[in-house]
Amino acid sequence: MALNANVEEGLKEAEGNLRNSLYWASKNEKPYVCVLISKMISEIDSLIRIDKFSDKLEEKMKKNGNDIFGGFF
Repeated sequence: MALNANVEEGLKEAEGNLRNSLYWASKNEKPYVCVLISKMISEIDSLIRIDKFSDKLEEKMKKNGNDIFGGFF
């Protein structure tokens, strides 16, 4: 099941805010702060991408009767 549009929008907004924070942190904070903010950005991006991939995989499995490779193997 796809992420709710409101959830995805909130995640993208949070990602944008974190990117802004990372910009300012890179000028004033210790490196570990930048690393942790970067990790949060990466986790949000991964969540959105994995959810979309999961939806595509689920559709393919329904279409091919759980054979995700469509009889290729």
